[in-house]
Amino acid sequence: MNLALIISFLLLAYLWGSIPFGYLLTKLSTGKNILKEGSGNLGSTNVRRVAGKKISIMTQLLDMLKGFLPIVLFLVFNTTALPPYFIYLLALVSIVGHDFSLFLKFKGGKGVNTTLGASLLIAPLPVFVSVAVYFIVKWRFKYVSMGSIALAIVMPLTELILNGITLVLYYLIISSVLIVFLHRKNIIRLLQGTELLS
Repeated sequence: MNLALIISFLLLAYLWGSIPFGYLLTKLSTGKNILKEGSGNLGSTNVRRVAGKKISIMTQLLDMLKGFLPIVLFLVFNTTALPPYFIYLLALVSIVGHDFSLFLKFKGGKGVNTTLGASLLIAPLPVFVSVAVYFIVKWRFKYVSMGSIALAIVMPLTELILNGITLVLYYLIISSVLIVFLHRKNIIRLLQGTELLS
């Protein structure tokens, strides 16, 4: 095991995840600071409110790429120099980079799109099931945040039902707890009836 190689890959994954695409695209297209507009979040939902659908879709795809690209590169170029569990660390570090961006004084998004991107090749079926639940909940209740929280709960639950206790399950639990934690203010607003509609 090459410790220097592991640290280097994790650092690069964090820096890649830290690139605030929602902030940059909104600033370039509207001149506005996304952190001071709408809900103050730099995710694609708030970007849509501030900068429109096109910029929101671009943000969503790029945020997913934050998680997806490091996993693809690992799977394509991995050698025995890196341990098998490293893929989960790589995914989590990419997500943490998005959630706590170095470039925004450790502010960031809520990690849904980056988690989906990182998890797509690690746990494809739980991802697809949780995304389906997200759309059903969003359609029924009209709140993106409620759909995101449901997604976070369903993803590890699906893995547990399908495969039992695995390393994938532990990874999904950690990433899902992060999503729910970062939605804590949304949960309070949902309970108070003051949450923004999608």
